Amino acid sequence: MSQYLPELLTVILIHFLAVVSPGPDFAVVAKNSLVHNRKVGIYTAFGISIGICVHVFYSLIGIGLIISQSVVLFSTIKLIGAAYLIYIGIKALRSKANTLKISSEKTQKTPSAKEAIKIGFLTNALNPKATIFFLAVFTQVIDPSTPKSVQVIYGLVMFINTFLLFTLISIGLSQKMIKKQFSKFQHHIERTMGAILIGLGIKIAISKD
Repeated sequence: MSQYLPELLTVILIHFLAVVSPGPDFAVVAKNSLVHNRKVGIYTAFGISIGICVHVFYSLIGIGLIISQSVVLFSTIKLIGAAYLIYIGIKALRSKANTLKISSEKTQKTPSAKEAIKIGFLTNALNPKATIFFLAVFTQVIDPSTPKSVQVIYGLVMFINTFLLFTLISIGLSQKMIKKQFSKFQHHIERTMGAILIGLGIKIAISKD
C-alpha cells in the first residue's frame, strides 16, 4: 500500500481544494447550519458525503466516462441538478422574516435528519461539475494500473474527508456567538444564500462544459 501513498496524497490534496472551494455543497451546509442548527448541518454534510460515493462508484465501473461522452445524458443530469439548486434557492428567497427569528420558540420547520441528508445528497449527486471532477481524478490522477481495491480506499478517504470538512464548517457556523450575530440579519442572509443557490443553478444550466 505504501507504493500508492504519493498517489493517495495527490488525490487528497486535489479533493480538499475542490471541497473548500465555494459551490453548492458549501452553500447548503452553510444555510442549514445557520438557519437551523448544527445537527441539520452535519446531516447535510453526511448526505453530501453519500453523494461522493455515487460519483466514486460510477467512476470505478466506467459509467462516468459514458456520461461524459453522452451529450444528452450529461445535459439531462446538468439540467436536473440546476433545477434542484434553483428550487431550494427559491424556497430560501420566499422565507418569511417573522419565521426566521432564533428564540426559544422555533416557528420555522426544522428539517428532519432524513430530509437534511436528502438535501445534501441531491445537491452533490446531481452536480455535473462533480461528475467531471471525479472523472478527471479517476482517469488523469489515478493510474489505470492502480488496483480497484486501492481505488475503493481512495473513494473511502474522500468520503471521510468530505464529511469531516463539512462537519467542521457546520460546527463553526453554528457557534452561539456566530448564531447570535447571524440572528440580527438572518432573513437577509438566508435570502442571500437563496440567491447564491439560484445563481449557481443558472450557471450550471447555461454552462457549455
